[in-house]
Amino acid sequence: VQLQAYGGGLVPAGGSLRLSCAASGSIFSINDMGWYRQVPGKQRELVALIRSGDSTNYADSVKGRFTISRENAKNTVYLQMDSLKPEDTAVYYCYAQIRLIRFSSATYDYWGQGTLVTVSS
Repeated sequence: VQLQAYGGGLVPAGGSLRLSCAASGSIFSINDMGWYRQVPGKQRELVALIRSGDSTNYADSVKGRFTISRENAKNTVYLQMDSLKPEDTAVYYCYAQIRLIRFSSATYDYWGQGTLVTVSS
């Protein structure tokens, strides 16, 4: 199983970016999908999470500016980032909690390779 993230880049403050992340491989189903971010010297932090039933959680710092969504048929999660601020600059990692086979309820955590988002002031 692999997670491939796309969409990072350089954007001015106030601008928008859309990240996407597709899971591929032998997948039975996906529970939670989400986005985390990390800056050098700090712990990785949750940005947004979307569950299989489409309920969502957001970090307080991004509420009202970021929107997470998923497309189950494509095993893909998106993060629409609007009104970006310089403090949003980080490497963004996608995450998925994946069930691999029908005959086991065990799930496994997978991470994408990270995509850099840089917001200039």
